Amino acid sequence: MKVAMSSTGDNLDAQIDARFGRCRYFLFVDTDSMEFEAVDNANIASAGGAGIRSAQLIADKEAQVLLTGNVGPNAFDVLSAAGIKVYSGLSGSIKEAIEKLKNGQLNETSGPDVGNKFGFGGNK
Repeated sequence: MKVAMSSTGDNLDAQIDARFGRCRYFLFVDTDSMEFEAVDNANIASAGGAGIRSAQLIADKEAQVLLTGNVGPNAFDVLSAAGIKVYSGLSGSIKEAIEKLKNGQLNETSGPDVGNKFGFGGNK
């Protein structure tokens, strides 16, 4: 399964970034092989629409699942429309979150858990 994650770093030992649209990196991980691709988030400094553009990136990379700290309403709508399952409210390392997903220890998010503009103002 291909999983996208908001990340503070470019490797599997990095922490999940609490921000989705303005995270530092996106990691795309194949949960079977644990092979991954780290992508710099070009939307981190966007004046607006970072969540929507980030959600579109996740969809374009054909991820089936997103693991993140928080997700806002616009991003959640785009992800839902693309059929991507969202698991938010997560913290800890990328590896830990993947293990929890594989072991069925995470609950799918049913809606946004922060408002618009969460990532502005240095919220990390």
